[in-house]
Amino acid sequence: MGIKMIIGIVSGVILLFLAFGFYNAAKLKTIEITRSVSIQAPQKRVYEMISQLNNYPKWSPFLAEDPTQKYAVKGDDGTVGAQYHWEGNKGKDLGHQEIERLEANSFVGIRVYIQKPFNAKPTFDYSIKGKGNSTEVIQKFVLQSGLADAFFLWLFGVKKEMENINEQGLALLKKASES
Repeated sequence: MGIKMIIGIVSGVILLFLAFGFYNAAKLKTIEITRSVSIQAPQKRVYEMISQLNNYPKWSPFLAEDPTQKYAVKGDDGTVGAQYHWEGNKGKDLGHQEIERLEANSFVGIRVYIQKPFNAKPTFDYSIKGKGNSTEVIQKFVLQSGLADAFFLWLFGVKKEMENINEQGLALLKKASES
């Protein structure tokens, strides 16, 4: 087998991998993850746990993973425009989230501005509904990305990691709201 044939085969395999990768990446240009949890707590308490950013450390999956994370709430907490800033993982994680929309006791819309380890602006929408003695929270996460970013999301299997983090966050929200 000649060197040209080996180079041709390797090049073909690489091109096939890239074509397959970008085909799958096109499906990840928009990642939407919707999860729900039933919480044995009054609707108002659950709403305040989400809308009051000073409560976020009680149920943040990121703070649970990195307890040395630095954070600060800026603005009038619990109102549109309030922000939760963080820096963690020894300076490798940096960003903030901002409340963009509130509906009393029923909805919280948050935009996240991630600066490190990559740039992204996902959203979290929380719909909060009282059901008898419990409260149902539906969390909708949406991340829009370009094709190149989506390729790396696919390559490293990031969507599954995002799903796990969101589920952990809802489990911690449940625990914090019920205690």
